[in-house]
Amino acid sequence: MFSRLVRPSALRAASLAPAPTSALRLQARGIHHVPQLQHENVYKTEGIPEFMSPDAFNFAWTQYQTLLVDKLNLLTQDTVDAESKPGELLVKYSRRPDMASVFNYASMAHNNHFFFNCLSPAETKIPENFAKDIVETCSSVESLKLDFLATASSMFGPGFVWLAKNLEREGMLQVFCTYNAGSPYPAAHARRQPVDMATHSPDTPLGNQFAGAMGAHARNAKNLAPGAIDVQPILCVNTWEHAWMMDYGIAGKDEYLERWWNRINWDVVYDNYNAVSAGPRPSASQGRSLGMF
Repeated sequence: MFSRLVRPSALRAASLAPAPTSALRLQARGIHHVPQLQHENVYKTEGIPEFMSPDAFNFAWTQYQTLLVDKLNLLTQDTVDAESKPGELLVKYSRRPDMASVFNYASMAHNNHFFFNCLSPAETKIPENFAKDIVETCSSVESLKLDFLATASSMFGPGFVWLAKNLEREGMLQVFCTYNAGSPYPAAHARRQPVDMATHSPDTPLGNQFAGAMGAHARNAKNLAPGAIDVQPILCVNTWEHAWMMDYGIAGKDEYLERWWNRINWDVVYDNYNAVSAGPRPSASQGRSLGMF
């Protein structure tokens, strides 16, 4: 299916190994669970056509999301957080370094679900009204694609690249990164992790962290104070190596990104775009991708 299919035997064996019985028991009694994706049955048997093989899907979603959920259940079992949802936990503990483990697993569970929930087994068309809004903000859909994929390609290290709706700028669309388990939500700004710390010292001004790969030259670059903006994510791509290296090999990140763009479920993205509204965090009803809240 893919031009560069690299799957070391050890990694393949790990991807096909059953989950430990203890982990399954923990998941069964914990409130946190792996959510059901819309096309999950298809993905398990066929993969995501022309994007992700069944083994890679099993590794990056089934096994990895189960690990995140099991860890979250273990960390919150018999505590006041046992019944709190991942979205609540990532906001609650974004400013608590002593609770970094809970934040990391909650935020990663949310981010990984957001990524997979915005995928489709077949190419979808961008709704006409949404395409008009993209053109108004980004000059063209192609410009948005180039900026988004260039931003993701240039990330050195794991994380996510987000397309977000700026609720303070008449719905302007913005591209930005979160590294590791960083959260895109304003309420969790303390753990947004928007830059590669190898190129930024603690004293370095962050500048415009929402301008995408072209920085100050991007069409969507504005004089915005970092951390003071109410943006709500509507789409993301996962740049963690485990999401693409099995199918595309060590040098295959750009091909992975290109194929991902052709498997975006634009109906879900447009639902998210229409649903988000101003507030401290999104509600459970705001968009199909926000089901982890």
